[in-house]
Amino acid sequence: MSRDRHEHDRPAGRPLPPRLDPRAGRPPRARAGAPSGEPTSRRRTGGLAVAARVVAGLLAVVLLTGSGWGWYLGQVAAATVNRTDAIPAEGNEGSGRAGEAMNLLLVGNDSRSALSDDQLAELNAGTDSGVNTDTMILVHVPADGSRASFVSFPRDSYVQIPGYGKDKLNAAYAYGYQEVDESAGESARQAGGAQLLVQTISRLTGLKIDHYAEVDLLGFFNLASVVGGVEVNLCEAVDDSFYSGAVFPAGPQTISGADALKFVRQRHGLLRGDFDRIIRQQVFIAGVLRKMLSDEVLLDLGKQRELVQAAAESLTVDENLDLLRLAEQMQSVTAGSIEFQTIPYVGTDRDAQNRSIIRLEDEDTLHDFFAQLSAEPEPEAPATTEPPRTVDPSAVTVDVYNGSGTPGLAAEAATALTGAGFAVGSTGNASSMDHEQTEIRHAPGDEDLAATVAGAIPGAVPAESADAVSGTVQLVLGSDFNGVGQAVTPQAPAEEVTGEDARTAADTTCIN
Repeated sequence: MSRDRHEHDRPAGRPLPPRLDPRAGRPPRARAGAPSGEPTSRRRTGGLAVAARVVAGLLAVVLLTGSGWGWYLGQVAAATVNRTDAIPAEGNEGSGRAGEAMNLLLVGNDSRSALSDDQLAELNAGTDSGVNTDTMILVHVPADGSRASFVSFPRDSYVQIPGYGKDKLNAAYAYGYQEVDESAGESARQAGGAQLLVQTISRLTGLKIDHYAEVDLLGFFNLASVVGGVEVNLCEAVDDSFYSGAVFPAGPQTISGADALKFVRQRHGLLRGDFDRIIRQQVFIAGVLRKMLSDEVLLDLGKQRELVQAAAESLTVDENLDLLRLAEQMQSVTAGSIEFQTIPYVGTDRDAQNRSIIRLEDEDTLHDFFAQLSAEPEPEAPATTEPPRTVDPSAVTVDVYNGSGTPGLAAEAATALTGAGFAVGSTGNASSMDHEQTEIRHAPGDEDLAATVAGAIPGAVPAESADAVSGTVQLVLGSDFNGVGQAVTPQAPAEEVTGEDARTAADTTCIN
């Protein structure tokens, strides 16, 4: 279901029908009433707890592999989960590689259409407010499954929606849904919403979105009930009985079911509004993940089946997502290697319609952030036991090449090297003049010659080269070269772009 959109296709300000407009929800119905240091004993039992967890984990693996239980759970999930054509054929390009590193878009759909009147009252969820995607999280899992990164997108992020111009991010799904003719059926319209949202996120992040998963309010309520509640920790008591129904004391506490949903939906009365609501969503997801990784679930086959069943029934995923393979890829993830953060943003603002919006960082900054997020770690350099030896400078012949773009620098360096006792061979220009770093290229086995030149030009980088002639060192001057006997100008490392409010799933400190 690909689309060929152009920014001028839609007249500016074309409204959505009220039932689809994420900004047109009715106010929720009123609800009457509202009502340091680790202990020594805990440290003593730490080793036993770790040992018990290792044994429990091994036992769980034996059960899953030996009895075919893992395969069975995979079949339960595959047979129950809803599927949708969420991944578009166009407008979803980037560096993601399905089957290796994976980018999954996790979406929370705020529709109340599946809730009964009693459930609406219990959850303090008001009436159906249209097609809302108020929770959007990009999940990145590297090829080795060693970690997982969850990046949240504020619903009011002001972004470019392909074919519709600038608008709030949570309007993308509704636009895509509306774009598909009613005669095509509800599933086709939902697929249209998912596809436009995927295209929007792909454009925003510079990444290819490999998979899509969507959970609705009822599904979240059921899933939270199955895990038996999770621990959250509030710095201060909250009372949002009128809006979300969230009424909680300060301190650590276990919440589940309806309370869990109220907890993640609260934004009124919070200092940063939707930003703090995102923290609540992340903290609760982290708690669910901690519970799923605990012995309480690993050793309870009945709870595992109930959890898989509830998750599958509450989820709508893309047609190609293999849930069992995803679980296998993430089997080495621990709570400490699961990181949550929010996309880099500038702050709140007002658009031309005087609506509150969130300005994100510029496109280059965001693309740098997500490129860093999805980059494979650099392999560690092998440890060296002793530094290379040096020799007398007169035994070293140096060919000097100017790659800095500064005229005459090779001749200047050659004169200085001769004065320092080196034998200079040829001089000239390098193959390109955009070298930023000064290099000392040498043939295999000539590490001692390169080390001697490096001693005369501190900070220059030795590098083995197949083009270097044995017994001769090539000095390629970069723009950082300051002269023989002088340290080169260190290159400033690329500035790392970080997300907001980063924390791991193992973090149980209190939140506001």
